[in-house]
Amino acid sequence: MQAKKRAADEGRTLTALVEDGLMLVLATAATKSRERIVLPVSKAVVGTLPGIDLNSSSDLEEIMNAS
Repeated sequence: MQAKKRAADEGRTLTALVEDGLMLVLATAATKSRERIVLPVSKAVVGTLPGIDLNSSSDLEEIMNAS
């Protein structure tokens, strides 16, 4: 087995060698670049509907309860 020989040559356990290899693979996978995702941009009109006063909590409550 190559892994056992390499661990012995480096003066460490097979478990330590496997752990280091696994950490290396996981670190490499985390830094791989992914395809860029283009998110849609809303074309909605910004702001509130006409006649809605955001400073009036009673008006807002009335509008929310009307739905």
